[in-house]
Amino acid sequence: SMINPRKKGHSYELKIISELQRWFPDAVSTRSESKRLDDKGVDICYTGEFHIQCKAVEKLGSHHDILGRMPDDKIRLVVHKRNRKGETVTLYKDDFYRMLERWMQ
Repeated sequence: SMINPRKKGHSYELKIISELQRWFPDAVSTRSESKRLDDKGVDICYTGEFHIQCKAVEKLGSHHDILGRMPDDKIRLVVHKRNRKGETVTLYKDDFYRMLERWMQ
C-alpha cells in the first residue's frame, strides 16, 4: 500500500531526530520550535552547528536547491533515504572541508 508521503517524511524525520539525540539531546523538529527555520527548509533544530533537512523520497529534486534554501550560518545537511538504496548525507564541499579542518588537527 502507498504510504502517505507526508506521514512517511514525518516519521523519517522523527527517526533521524532520535538518532541525533545521541549527540544533540535537545534535537527536535523545527515544526514545533521555529516557524522561521521551518519556513527556510530546516527540519531539525538544536543540532549544534548544523541545519538539517530530511527527505524520504525516491526522486529528490536538486540537492543544491534544498541546501541553498537553508540559512548559511551553519553547516547545511540533507539527509536522504530511498527505498532499498540506503541513506545519504549531502553537504557543500566547503562545509565538508570546514569539518575536516576541525577534526583532522
